[in-house]
Amino acid sequence: MDTKLSFEPKARLLLQLGDQLIRSESIALLEIIKNSYDANASVVRVSMKNIDNPASGEIVIEDDGIGMDADIIKNIWMQPGTDYKWKIIQGIKKVDKKNRIPIGEKGIGRFGVHKLGFQIELVSRKENKKEIMLKMNWKDFDTDDLLVKIPVVLRERGTPEYFTGKKTGTRVIIRDLKNAWTREAVRELYRSVNSLSSPFETLDSFRVYFNLDKQEWLAGLVTFDDIKNHALYYGECIIENNSIKRLKYEFRPWDTMSKLQGRKHELRDVRMVEQVLNSDTGKMEWVDIDLSKHKLGVIKFKILIFDRASKILSLGLTDKKGFKEYLDINGGVRVFRSGIRVYDYGERSNDWLGLDIRRVNQPGKTLSNNIIIGAVYLDRVASADLEEKTNREGFVENAAYFKFLSAVNFALEKILTERNTDKEKVRKLFSPTAPDEPVMGNLKILQDKIIKEIPKGKFRNELVKTIKDIEADYKMINQIYTRSASAGLSLGIVIHEVSKIIDELLAAVDEIPSHKHIVSLVKILHKTVSDYAGVIKQSTKSKEDLIEIIDQALSNIQFRIKAHKIEIIKSYKKRSKINAVVKCAPNLIISTIINLIDNSIWWQNYANIKSKKIIIDITEEHKGYTSILIADNGPGFSISPEEAVKPFISDKPGGMGLGLHLAYEVMNGQRGELIFPEVGDYDLPSEFKHGARLLLAFKR
Repeated sequence: MDTKLSFEPKARLLLQLGDQLIRSESIALLEIIKNSYDANASVVRVSMKNIDNPASGEIVIEDDGIGMDADIIKNIWMQPGTDYKWKIIQGIKKVDKKNRIPIGEKGIGRFGVHKLGFQIELVSRKENKKEIMLKMNWKDFDTDDLLVKIPVVLRERGTPEYFTGKKTGTRVIIRDLKNAWTREAVRELYRSVNSLSSPFETLDSFRVYFNLDKQEWLAGLVTFDDIKNHALYYGECIIENNSIKRLKYEFRPWDTMSKLQGRKHELRDVRMVEQVLNSDTGKMEWVDIDLSKHKLGVIKFKILIFDRASKILSLGLTDKKGFKEYLDINGGVRVFRSGIRVYDYGERSNDWLGLDIRRVNQPGKTLSNNIIIGAVYLDRVASADLEEKTNREGFVENAAYFKFLSAVNFALEKILTERNTDKEKVRKLFSPTAPDEPVMGNLKILQDKIIKEIPKGKFRNELVKTIKDIEADYKMINQIYTRSASAGLSLGIVIHEVSKIIDELLAAVDEIPSHKHIVSLVKILHKTVSDYAGVIKQSTKSKEDLIEIIDQALSNIQFRIKAHKIEIIKSYKKRSKINAVVKCAPNLIISTIINLIDNSIWWQNYANIKSKKIIIDITEEHKGYTSILIADNGPGFSISPEEAVKPFISDKPGGMGLGLHLAYEVMNGQRGELIFPEVGDYDLPSEFKHGARLLLAFKR
């Protein structure tokens, strides 16, 4: 015989919901404010009195929303998990006259008040309805009785005592506070309340006011308005489907930076791509970031980027300490849905975009959460596939979320490319200081720590061997650059970048086991030093035939060319060998040609060029030089030649910006030039005139 059973929750379940689903007092209060937003409120007032004394303390949250009547309290408010708001979001239930889509949908946010206090009094009134009052003592629920046995008394008042006349709204009074509030906790709450709305866009139809009887606790708090004009760089973009529809960037030097000129740049219809692992081939491939398969809607992104260097701040900021403290606490990229913040993106504990780790993985692009203030905007209905977690701390990490994450990261990279261009100009305002010499000492410390912390075996031996190779390369770079600056590359750049990676390695060894991270960092370090060393290692020059050099370069990557279906037009084969002999270091030129072809292949794939072509020729048209001309039918250069040859400036997603810089250094080392011809400078077939064009020019 079957017996039908039903769940009979204990009364303390509601206390557990409040404790476990709502992490902090700040989030609890914000949940109540979000309920006011959902209730069509224009104004919410938060008042706090005697909150350092739980027995006499009081917190009041009141709004001018549509309010509630007895029917709503009984059938919606008293039913945790109601689908009332979910039906509005799904379009099943009619939206109010302000066309405001609810922020909440799970019907559990009301239990956030349990985080704040035990005694709860709720007063509310709906239009043309009686004012209602409901009182609760959460201590009554701390019992083994069934939930259904704990009464909650609701009273209707024919003559309203608070919402008189035609007033509507809801007032929540919280007494018998659970904790004594401290100055630090209040300041954190104040920041959280202020961060509820985007710093870039004020919601005129929804404002939150904060009142405290201890105003001195809020003294010295820097606001967004105090620092926003000190951002040197600004970017914004609109993302839809698989492209950035429009991206705007601005460089905004301060008036005190009289030697610098502002700059604006705009891009349209930029294809978004990311690297993914092909499960069939086991190789990483570039694919579209296609948002069209998910309900994400249009994504908007705005960001301010600051510079915290003391010398720069001294040009236009008096309260440097307050400025830095504000960015330390409020820096990061926040997410807003229909104007209201989604927690806890942008908090110090949630580096959701991985910005801080990029300082190691992408040397030179020194971006971290404490130098930016950013906001991502979503529409509540259009982004339905981004589902908020039950505990109100971010989105469920489903397929839609990861595509959303990839798109925002891609947009950020594009803005950073522009910012890095102008950052160099700002830095040049100041005389360069002599570089520190931390590298050799730290390499020795690193080697000793690896030997001490990592057990004997092949893994440790390979790490130690690689570090010794790095040490040898670095010594050679140091000696040559110290003796001569003829190669044109700043030793300070090398030291700076190598030092950053070594610092992270030292930290990683302390966090054993972290083998994968260590290996990754050692590889980055080794490649960085080897690339710089390569510029001067094989520098012996001899008379060489450029035709043979080009043939060797193409032979070295013949399978790569075939795999990517690149048609190589070998116009150089028509040239006389007599006119193709120059003095150069052959290995360096072969590597440079391969590097340039690799770049061309990547950008042609990125631009979805159907019939990919590269033309290579030898020319004497550049007076006094014999040159290798390399051109393709891809999208061309998106940044200026002056910026493209600088280290760590790249428009390639995830690119380090060393390829063209090293080619530039190689040609300088050959007493030659790396030239970016204009359209029409050379007689090229029309299909190549708008692609990338480069000239490796050797003096005759």
